[in-house]
Amino acid sequence: MVGLNVRHATSVMAEIAAPSGGHVALHEPQFSGAEWEYVKECLDSGWVSSVGSFVDRFEGDLAAAFGVERAVVVVNGTAALHIALLLAGVRRGDEVLTPALTFVATANAIAHCGGIPHFVDSSWDTLGLDPQALSDWLDRIAEPHADGPRNRVTGRRLAAIVPMHTFGHPVDMPSLLEVATRWGLPVVEDAAESLGSLQNGRPLGGLGLLGATSFNGNKIITTGGGGAVLTNDDALANRAKHLTTTAKAPHRWAFSHDETAFNYRMPNINAALGCAQLEKLPAFIHAKRALARRYSEALASLSGLRFFAEPDGAESNYWLNAVILDDPDQRDDFLSTTNDAGIMTRPCWKLMCDLPMYRDCPQMELPVARAIESRLVNIPSSPKLGVANKG
Repeated sequence: MVGLNVRHATSVMAEIAAPSGGHVALHEPQFSGAEWEYVKECLDSGWVSSVGSFVDRFEGDLAAAFGVERAVVVVNGTAALHIALLLAGVRRGDEVLTPALTFVATANAIAHCGGIPHFVDSSWDTLGLDPQALSDWLDRIAEPHADGPRNRVTGRRLAAIVPMHTFGHPVDMPSLLEVATRWGLPVVEDAAESLGSLQNGRPLGGLGLLGATSFNGNKIITTGGGGAVLTNDDALANRAKHLTTTAKAPHRWAFSHDETAFNYRMPNINAALGCAQLEKLPAFIHAKRALARRYSEALASLSGLRFFAEPDGAESNYWLNAVILDDPDQRDDFLSTTNDAGIMTRPCWKLMCDLPMYRDCPQMELPVARAIESRLVNIPSSPKLGVANKG
């Protein structure tokens, strides 16, 4: 097997990401639309806090973009996932099935509900949760119960499944939903990275009972910070709105709150930024897919790595491009050489079950997740790279 020539790979990437030299970030926001206009409107009107026309507009625009009936905007993606899990019925002491290979917010949101992450292996086809591995695992450790399946090893209730669409690439949702239906488990999609991605022509985020997304500064669109709960169920959406706005009962002047809730409201000024960003989403995706094609073509001739391409039946937003190294022992050399050259790269996340706070959580065997963790590297993915350097 021919090994990877790290310096040659770095120079090939530099021709795409940094043809004029200089530092290139992993992912930068792009403000090229009506951002200044909409934010100025908030400043001029004084409507900068958690009430305003841009909040309502952003929620409506997001629902259309995700192909759902309702979107409820909140302060960040972790808050969105926290609320979605509560609405799905996750209770203290429940186990929630989720990939070991994910960003820490997925596991944290489960913990915020008092739940216990139960870690599942990933698929080489999607980088996300493997439905077949999950199905086989549930057949081994789960047993039916009146209020939902239980883990026969721990005795705890299995409350939900949370897939995460890694770097914008869709999990095999049809297969996963079959497994979930067989076991009577709600699916809450962590769609933090997948705005604009499609599976069999359908947007991600609205394929389960609920979804959650993020608008952090490094996401495909940004509100500076922010997120949204996604659902096709009006009752759940209304409940999400109530829980995220301090459970305040509507009244002209009285402060009446009917339960312990959360102040997760997105400010109007952030929603204004989101409205402008969302108008540019088709252009962002076009640019990011063009960049992915250039990477794929340029790296195809190199030995020792492969560019990760979207799964069959998917149209990915390629939020973060990734390469898979043949030899995990070359990963750190690759990271060091590229970053020394001003090309920001980063490794995949450390597996959740290896973090100190989740080390004792239940888990299945994780051979694929561990292999991905040791061999995957993210490479620069800002949409401007797909515009400035397109062929």
